Amino acid sequence: MPNQTMFAPRPDRVAAELVRVCRVGGRIALANWTPDGFIGQIFKTTSKHLPPPPPDAPVPPVLWGDEATVRERFRDDVSKLVLTPVMAQLRYPFSVPGTVEFFRTYYGPTQKAFAALPEDKQPALRRDLENVFGQYNKATDGSTSVEAEYLEVVATRA
Repeated sequence: MPNQTMFAPRPDRVAAELVRVCRVGGRIALANWTPDGFIGQIFKTTSKHLPPPPPDAPVPPVLWGDEATVRERFRDDVSKLVLTPVMAQLRYPFSVPGTVEFFRTYYGPTQKAFAALPEDKQPALRRDLENVFGQYNKATDGSTSVEAEYLEVVATRA
């Protein structure tokens, strides 16, 4: 499943460090949520409720799921780069509102977003997240089942 590398504040330094610690001919493997996939849409929806980031803020983490960005980050340091979009099936035994509450309680980015908002602004975020989950939900039994795209990255160090 997707990794924590995508949340590192200096992605170019992270890419360089991944290459540095990998032996020549070794592989770097990552799985990163894509900007247009389900989790990318969760991030996009959440960001609409938060103040804009400061000019020196790290780049959006979902850019690790953008093929052009990944190619640029590893451009001179790998001899082979295989990028494969993959769908992950995420199933939750809760209704859509229950799943949003699960994310609010256990998913770091969603936890932080709710914590950053005054209490009177939180219902709007909850409603918008429920809309995203509802749009992606394929379950018909009262649970929540969504497909979330991630980019599988396999880089061979030059």
